[in-house]
Amino acid sequence: MGEPDQPSTARMIDFWLGGEHHFPVDVTAASAFEQAYGPCAPVFRELRAFLGRAVRAMAEQGVDGFLVFGAGVPTRGNVHEVVTDATVLYTDVDPVTIRLGQSILAGSDRAGYGFGDATDIGTIDPAQLHRFVPGWGRRPVGVVFLGLAAFLDDETLTRTLDELYAAAAPGSLLAVDFDTEELAGYPQALAMMGPQFRMRPPEAFAPLLGRWAPTADGIVPVTEWRPEGPPARVPDAFHGVLAARGGD
Repeated sequence: MGEPDQPSTARMIDFWLGGEHHFPVDVTAASAFEQAYGPCAPVFRELRAFLGRAVRAMAEQGVDGFLVFGAGVPTRGNVHEVVTDATVLYTDVDPVTIRLGQSILAGSDRAGYGFGDATDIGTIDPAQLHRFVPGWGRRPVGVVFLGLAAFLDDETLTRTLDELYAAAAPGSLLAVDFDTEELAGYPQALAMMGPQFRMRPPEAFAPLLGRWAPTADGIVPVTEWRPEGPPARVPDAFHGVLAARGGD
């Protein structure tokens, strides 16, 4: 695969997580962003740690099939590395990220990678969905929806999560994060995020979940969601939640 000429958020995050799947153009972009907002690496490490704790919690509830939207690079503690007995379908909309993910997972029989637009679940290849998330729509599964809410307006986000609720079987679990207004004090960084980026105050998060019911943990800073020790001291950039699909 040739070296890309444009940076990718997925590969920039891989760089911040200490991964190996990025290029000089990504390092340059990541370094530029760090000039505008310094704590990128610790903030994203804590978001990845939240992902790990959330999917382990899902597995403890008996979930063994996961559908991941906006998956990025499938390493550095991504889902199949955390819940090693589960099957996982990673999806993204960026063709370069998808090809990279497919090359990384080429030898795996438990994890696959394909195109999938979170706002239109009909874009997912049914054969891949059947293979890696068996029982989708008939038995509880885990849905991972991280890094996406900030790029969807309220109407689109609410509709998307409701469509996922309708498509998933009762007992399914959803991990989602929301961006706080942390970057409001960093106008250069905010400008680099682009016009689609949406910060929200914490009180706005719960209504966006619609019918998904948060666990007793609530919607809290990711460092405070079931911490395995004293919560890490990083800026409050992301709140996270694990929410369940009821039986209606």
